[in-house]
Amino acid sequence: MTSFSASIWTVSPFDPPTATPEQRLAVGQLLTDSHAFALPDDPPLRPELEALGLTHVSPDEAARHFVVWDGDQAVAWGSLGYSLTQNLHAAHARLIVHPDLRRQGLGRAVAEALREAAREEGRRLITLGTTSHVPAGDAFARTLGAEPALPMRQSQLDLAGLDQGLLDRWTARPEGDPYRLHLWTRVPDEFLGRMVTMMEVMNTAPKGDLEVDDWRITPEMVRAWEDMIEEAGEIRLILAAEDTRTGELMGYTETFWHPERAALVYQGATAVRPEARGQGLGKWLKAQMLRHVQAEFPGARWVRTNNAEENAAMLGINVALGFQPWASFTEWQVRLG
Repeated sequence: MTSFSASIWTVSPFDPPTATPEQRLAVGQLLTDSHAFALPDDPPLRPELEALGLTHVSPDEAARHFVVWDGDQAVAWGSLGYSLTQNLHAAHARLIVHPDLRRQGLGRAVAEALREAAREEGRRLITLGTTSHVPAGDAFARTLGAEPALPMRQSQLDLAGLDQGLLDRWTARPEGDPYRLHLWTRVPDEFLGRMVTMMEVMNTAPKGDLEVDDWRITPEMVRAWEDMIEEAGEIRLILAAEDTRTGELMGYTETFWHPERAALVYQGATAVRPEARGQGLGKWLKAQMLRHVQAEFPGARWVRTNNAEENAAMLGINVALGFQPWASFTEWQVRLG
């Protein structure tokens, strides 16, 4: 067990870009230790990459961080991220307390700092997420006055058991099919504007009771996300379906993989335009992406994804592919008086 010296804790503002490398690494170590405690069977995180991630902020967004220090060791951390151009009423919070120091008031202290920061930034709603792999998270969220707004299912697919016959059926397209697939790690310039509008189709995904407006995406955001992914050494595959009659993108799916955590692949967004649904594009995209995962991500064993419990269509596709329930995840919201 780690030894801690402090008995009275102070919550201090923390600015990752101007902090020392040692300070950023200390917070990265806290995130790594907390992840290992919650998910001991997962490939471990790297403190250096977690530290790097602290500096990543999308265009038109800002973040405020707070840390509780015990000497040069970070024992609690919280962040408040928010847009400067949209959803100006809302902010998203993350909060981590070292596993050996929970139930000692550190979480409440950091939460109050985040709440006050949200007020200072003119926000009246804070969203946050909890997972069933940290059961105390739900109870803690309720003590903050949070309400569950969007229940989600976290599912996992064992690639060793993938039904290749199903993939064959889902990737077979009718003669004269007007759609073709593109595979990218970065969106080509000539498709960037079309990809932006395609990604905004994710606004049609269920929001539950979350009191947030649709998000708007810009080309600058897409390029910044790509740069941050590459800087972290991660590989993102994007598979997009183009209607060759119009040149419009009608669906896409994405996966994320890091060679240092090779066994685990994260399935990101999957979306099909409402007017193109019912033609098997979602199944085609998901099945073809799994074939690319198997071919291009050496060592990949598991694919993990999140879906809103009310998103019956996507859950149906995932269940048919062999995804099994792995955990539950809840998006909460706190209204500030």
